[in-house]
Amino acid sequence: MASSSRIRVGSAPDSWGVWFPDDPQQVPWQRFLDEVASCGYEWIELGPYGYLPTDPSQLADELGSRGLKVSAGTVFEHLHRPDSWDAVWAQVGDVASLTRAMGGTHVVVIPDVWRDHRTGEAIESRHLDDDRWKALATGMDRLGRAVRDEFGLSIAFHPHADSHVGYQGDIERFLAETDPELVPLCLDTGHVSYYGGDNLDLIRRYPERIGYLHLKQVDPAVVAEVLEQDLAFPTAVQRGSMIEPPQGVPDLPPILEAVEELGLDVFAIVEHDLYPCEPDVPLPIAQRTARYISSCGRPSVELGSPRPLRTSDQSPATTQENPA
Repeated sequence: MASSSRIRVGSAPDSWGVWFPDDPQQVPWQRFLDEVASCGYEWIELGPYGYLPTDPSQLADELGSRGLKVSAGTVFEHLHRPDSWDAVWAQVGDVASLTRAMGGTHVVVIPDVWRDHRTGEAIESRHLDDDRWKALATGMDRLGRAVRDEFGLSIAFHPHADSHVGYQGDIERFLAETDPELVPLCLDTGHVSYYGGDNLDLIRRYPERIGYLHLKQVDPAVVAEVLEQDLAFPTAVQRGSMIEPPQGVPDLPPILEAVEELGLDVFAIVEHDLYPCEPDVPLPIAQRTARYISSCGRPSVELGSPRPLRTSDQSPATTQENPA
């Protein structure tokens, strides 16, 4: 079965400290594209909608000139809440349209967080009751079907720290209550490890649900302090909870091997949460990470060769109030 495995490695604006469409603390989009291409990555995610150009012709030209292709767009959902469909679908429509126009295949769906990321205070219960679990599951099935039928794309649900689907028990319940044909999983190795989950166990027990990967490591010592103090995820990132491989957990070679053994055909997008960071920080990390993944020796891993670093006109980002 391993001969059919294909692991297409890419990166994302997140690895350049980009969390918002427009923020003065973030690198300009031209610089991100130049630098991600120079690392040898061929695949990227769109990042927050509006960070990269949203005009399909312009974006296609910018990507094509750098040898880049789009794997997915990203949206956030809160379908466990009443009367939430219209707001979620409005966001999905923009992202899915641009993703499809760029030849992408997935929309990564991230659950909204249960606490205010400015203050750390809870804005709703950190646990879903049975009725809200049902609303989330039925809403995700509906979303998966609608994205498939209207845009010809697949969703990939992304368990996330500070959301209602973060711990492994939450992930297992989510998988049990959603339709395998409609709701693949985006297995983010770092977010699973953040709460002490077992990535290899999830891959081996739910191979039919692994539709997409985010490759990420966490520093267990930092995460232990964060969880003990019950700190919000952005604070955890600022304290260095995310760390470049091979310095953290989980160990990536066994994960790549498990995916390969199952014959899975997936994107594996490197994410290293860095927001906020100095503009010169991301590139060396991304270069070392690409070299490390290339050195893991899995024959199914597809990662391109580094290209010369372009120097685009990188005008400063427009100042805007941070929406986080």
